Amino acid sequence: MWVVPESEIAGLMTPEAAFDAVEAVFAAMARGDAYNFPVVREAIGHEDALYGFKGGFDASGLALGLKAGGYWPNNQKHDLINHQSTVFLFDPDTGRVSAAVGGNLLTALRTAAASAVSSKYLAPKGARVLGMVGAGHQSAFQMRAAIRFGNFEKVIGWNPHPEMLSRLADTAAELGLPFEAVALDRLGSEADVIISITSSFAPILLSDHVKGPTHIAAMGTDTKGKQELDPALVARARLFTDEISQSLSIGEFQHAAAQKMISAEEVTALGKVIIGDHEGRGDAEITIFDGTGVGLQDLAVAAAVVDLARGKGIATEMAI
Repeated sequence: MWVVPESEIAGLMTPEAAFDAVEAVFAAMARGDAYNFPVVREAIGHEDALYGFKGGFDASGLALGLKAGGYWPNNQKHDLINHQSTVFLFDPDTGRVSAAVGGNLLTALRTAAASAVSSKYLAPKGARVLGMVGAGHQSAFQMRAAIRFGNFEKVIGWNPHPEMLSRLADTAAELGLPFEAVALDRLGSEADVIISITSSFAPILLSDHVKGPTHIAAMGTDTKGKQELDPALVARARLFTDEISQSLSIGEFQHAAAQKMISAEEVTALGKVIIGDHEGRGDAEITIFDGTGVGLQDLAVAAAVVDLARGKGIATEMAI
């Protein structure tokens, strides 16, 4: 078994490699070459933590495995980030474990890559203003990926705790772009692409907020009950996601579906756009990508990291 510790990930996985891996696995899912296993996610009754497993199998890339981990909201007292995870890969020919890979940075990079892939295929032409809803740890990764793969000239942002907006301002400055903190109604009317990345359990971005051609990457909802968008906003939009069943059960679209405002037939897997089986944005005013986070994304970036680490002599081989 190869082991690639968390401390080595930053020097191995680039945003470009994460983008390519996520784009490829979305395409494999759309072709029927890869599928995700049912998600297990539970409140364990200790430290307010959510813990679970996401896994799958990609026959085209021969990636089999799972990510184990979750969300520990009190980790600040341990000087740790709230999201903690490890990816385990298995040999699809024998079932033996083949690798254990630190999953914290990989999760951030693959989540940001997924929203960037959605913007590549769904953003309105000439998108220049990026709107950020949320200023937590993941927001900086989201902004960097969006800017790297887009042509944005300005960033505007909102956060329920305004004192945290300095993270967005500092990241924009690092990227050489102006940043302005704005109210939600202004963000919704001015931003061409909006990334929402919060842990909210109530709608933040309302239908009345969003005006004009807009693409929204809703990246925060991955558990039953979480919610960032007004169901009326969802009902107005052309809808895309990483995996339809997961989106309707634990993703952002769970709420509009429960209220019978949308049906499963109105949600399209983003991979269908990537492989040319769906027109994508078309003449829609608003598109929404519900990034629920699928296990295959984690396996794709972890497999890429193992190959890079072995090539550089960084991975440690252990007998089990």
